[in-house]
Amino acid sequence: MTALTQFDRLEAPGVWRPAPGARLRDVVVAFGDATLILRDPRSDEPLSHWSLPAVTRLNPGQTPAIFAPGDAAQDEVLEIEDRLMVQAIEKIHTAIAASRPRRGRLRGGLIWSVAGLAALAALLWLPGAVMSHAARIAPPAQRNAVGLAILGDLRQTTGAPCDRASGAAVLDRLSARLLGPDGRIVVLPATIRGARALPGRMVIIGDDMIAGQPGPEVAAGHVLAADLSAAAADPLAGVVRRAGISAALRMLVSGNLPAEAVAGQGSALLLGPAPRPDDEALLERMREAGVSSQPYARSIDPTGETVLTLIEADPYRASAPPQPLLSAGEWVQLQQICAR
Repeated sequence: MTALTQFDRLEAPGVWRPAPGARLRDVVVAFGDATLILRDPRSDEPLSHWSLPAVTRLNPGQTPAIFAPGDAAQDEVLEIEDRLMVQAIEKIHTAIAASRPRRGRLRGGLIWSVAGLAALAALLWLPGAVMSHAARIAPPAQRNAVGLAILGDLRQTTGAPCDRASGAAVLDRLSARLLGPDGRIVVLPATIRGARALPGRMVIIGDDMIAGQPGPEVAAGHVLAADLSAAAADPLAGVVRRAGISAALRMLVSGNLPAEAVAGQGSALLLGPAPRPDDEALLERMREAGVSSQPYARSIDPTGETVLTLIEADPYRASAPPQPLLSAGEWVQLQQICAR
């Protein structure tokens, strides 16, 4: 809807009463896909979703504007003082009213045909749109929760993440260098052949990326490849898609993905091959992180035939990176992270 796309980034403060007698809550009001989204201003967690076509203003012409999610007297109300947000909601209502068909002499057969086509289109389009929307609007806290849930599911297959204290401290420093302050690398006591990205900027690797390796470059290369692939294809979108439309709807309403929807997704993630991003993009990411690409390439194909670009265009082929990933002592400590 054109009227909606004009305001797709508009947000405004509001005051929300979820039920009669409930205390008023400060919220952030924003537009979603044909919805009005009320979020907690501190956690960014969705608190309520109102259908835009159904939103009704209870006090036209008065300030602050009071809205309710229906035509009848409502228990749930929202107060908005921001003039631009109020005008945006009114404009969308005007557009909806203008688009409604007027009474005419259309034949009943035509009406039923159009209705049938619309229902078919909705049946085909709506599930995918709902699942994509649920993943897209998920706040960081919700993404982290889903990532931890999948990690918990993986424990049944691989065992608990490796956490020996000395190695964990080194891993934290390596995570900060490769993924930034919001990223986290998790080592599992299993062979998983590469790295996989989970929702919440979490990347898992197996101890096969550490044990027996001459240095941290192989693990670092796989971590960067997984994180770069996650930037192009959101891991949460894949989780929600596999969970299905019912789980996506519950996620939109409650803010949580049902536990049964996550069950088995960790194991399924390991069955597929590790993602491999575009070579040029990965080489640039490795150059920025100070990681040689040749060890990563050789771990994929020891012959070098299918990874020739990564070997020949290694940003540190002629000279070492300006700063080593880890000292020799730190690498020894990291190799012991799974030792009990």
